[in-house]
Amino acid sequence: MNETQHRRWLKFTAFAVAIFGPIFATGTMESIAAPARWSLDILAWPIDGAQDFAAPTTRFLSALTGGFLLGWGVMIWFLATRVHRHAPEPVRQAVLAGLLGWFLLDSTGSIASGQPINALFNVAVLLILVGPLWLPAKEA
Repeated sequence: MNETQHRRWLKFTAFAVAIFGPIFATGTMESIAAPARWSLDILAWPIDGAQDFAAPTTRFLSALTGGFLLGWGVMIWFLATRVHRHAPEPVRQAVLAGLLGWFLLDSTGSIASGQPINALFNVAVLLILVGPLWLPAKEA
C-alpha cells in the first residue's frame, strides 16, 4: 500500500475506534443504556442479557470508556488528516503502538476478570484495525 492508502486505512481505524465512544456513553443513563448493554453482552459472550448498567460505578466507567474511545478515534483521525503527510512512518508507528497497547492490556484484563472470550474478539478487532498498517507504506 502507498501512503494515500495508509491514510484511508487510518481514517477507517479512527472511525471504528471512535464509534464505540457514543455507544458506551449510552451506558451512563439506564434509560438509554441498551446499546452499551448489547455491546457488553456481545463482548462478554454468550449473549445472555446478564450485563447491566444499574450500578453507578458501572455507569461512571461507561462514561470514561466512551470518552477515551471517542478521544482516541478523533486523535487517530487528526493524525491521518493533518500529520501523516508530513511524517507517515511515525504516525503509522504511533497508531500501531496504541493499538498494541490497547490489545495487550484489554486482553490481559479480560482474561483476569473471567472474560477470556473478549481476548479472542480482540485478536479479530486488532487485525481489522491494523490491516495494512503492519507494514510501512511503499513509495508511490
